[in-house]
Amino acid sequence: MRDSASTRPSAACFEGGEKVVPLMPTSRTSALRGEGTPSVGASVLKCESPGEAEWMRPGVWDKIKDHPCYSEEAHHHYARMHVAVAPACNIQCNYCNRKYDCSNESRPGVTSRKLTPEQAVKKVMVVASRIPQLTVVGIAGPGDSLASPGTTFETFRLLKERAPDIKLCLSTNGLALPDFVDDICRYNIDHVTITINMIDPIVGARIYPWIFWNRRRLTGTDAACVLHERQMRGLEMLTERGVLTKINSVLIPGINDKHLIEVNRAVKQRGAFLHNIMPLISDPSHGTYFGLHGPRGPTSRELRTVQEACSGGLKLMRHCRQCRADAVGLLDEDRGAEFSLESIEQMDIGYDRNIRQEYQVRMETELMAQREAKREVPALTQVRKATGALKVNIAVATKGRGRVNGHFGNISELKIFEVSASGVHFVGYRRVELYCQGGYGDDERLVRIIRAINDCHAIFVAKIGICPRKELADAGIESVEQYAGEIVEVAARSWFNDYSSRVAGGGSLRKHCDETHDQAKGV
Repeated sequence: MRDSASTRPSAACFEGGEKVVPLMPTSRTSALRGEGTPSVGASVLKCESPGEAEWMRPGVWDKIKDHPCYSEEAHHHYARMHVAVAPACNIQCNYCNRKYDCSNESRPGVTSRKLTPEQAVKKVMVVASRIPQLTVVGIAGPGDSLASPGTTFETFRLLKERAPDIKLCLSTNGLALPDFVDDICRYNIDHVTITINMIDPIVGARIYPWIFWNRRRLTGTDAACVLHERQMRGLEMLTERGVLTKINSVLIPGINDKHLIEVNRAVKQRGAFLHNIMPLISDPSHGTYFGLHGPRGPTSRELRTVQEACSGGLKLMRHCRQCRADAVGLLDEDRGAEFSLESIEQMDIGYDRNIRQEYQVRMETELMAQREAKREVPALTQVRKATGALKVNIAVATKGRGRVNGHFGNISELKIFEVSASGVHFVGYRRVELYCQGGYGDDERLVRIIRAINDCHAIFVAKIGICPRKELADAGIESVEQYAGEIVEVAARSWFNDYSSRVAGGGSLRKHCDETHDQAKGV
């Protein structure tokens, strides 16, 4: 399908000169999310993963169960890969600065090298032979995947032929999306991410200086209005065709922080499956307009406040790492440096679907065992009676596989959970600086780590030294080592049972310093 609409913004984009008029939701929105009453003869399935308790059709669960971006559980076990074949872009975002030869920045829009479709496919085959848990290959830049449609769809065509067991996905700003829905479906691309930061052109004009559409450059609210209409139309078209969509929204303090609740509501009406609200990366060294001129990135509290305000709407993604355009591996373990173009030229392609399938069967067996272990954790009935609405945050050092297996001195991020008598709920990640430097702890970094998790009552680690343990205790944060190697949720419930008993027995409930917590930056 090719859209030939005029470049004139539709009058329906405004209401009273300011507000965007929402488009009508499509008839299949509930079905695509797996909600509502199924059609005759259809069945529904509750996602087996504790913490992902959402009713969905079996076909939807099959699409997400091994997709690390669409399933919080899957991201501990399955890998993804981005191939940087799309350098061009048709809009300018104030938070973006594309770089094509950058190896030292970890953010969207950067890559070490642009690839041709043939180079990209060879790289995928090499990586898949060495990382058997690779299940998804996506195109996410470094520009917009649909601003370079030739290389994007040629890459997908080759991948469909040579690696049919790998899921395909793409990311787009949505401006060109309505023109390429047929192509997306032709190549069995079941997952599409659309970056939608606004539904009001007044807000959009502060985020996007210009767009290039129908051979013209548009600016201001005219540009934002066209972008909004195209994004909504593309989302509705994908919903009608049965493609799962994830919406990425960048939280920009003072610009769209309050507005994102409306965005969440609008994309849910149009059938989006998942909403990823992620923090603005505002660093002057990146050379972006916002990095150089403001605003700042949100704090972890500000991010969580907006996420919680949207929690009654579309299901939220909280485990995003804001990946590079050439990321490889698990979300929390980027191995892209191992697979440079020069290095893969020296590697043999040992792609074997049977070996990959056997590995993934073992992975699924392990996942089923973990799910069963989580179900067997006894309900905290007595604790609920004794402690009422007690809720605490904990930080977990993990290297993956959903277990407490990270050493305090060697972690660069911590996983945050909220624990209560009703369960263990994932909140998000916080990046921290490596404490151990050349075999010695860095006192200044320790202070910043403590500040970053000041709202947590405990930190779960596989191992921790005497000095950081004491400093954490002085800050009111308990170091918990006895669950090393255990499943995170099982360990958290067991610890909370003991902690609640202490509180019920007259122990003090830790208070954290809001002022210090507000200074901790979230990612």
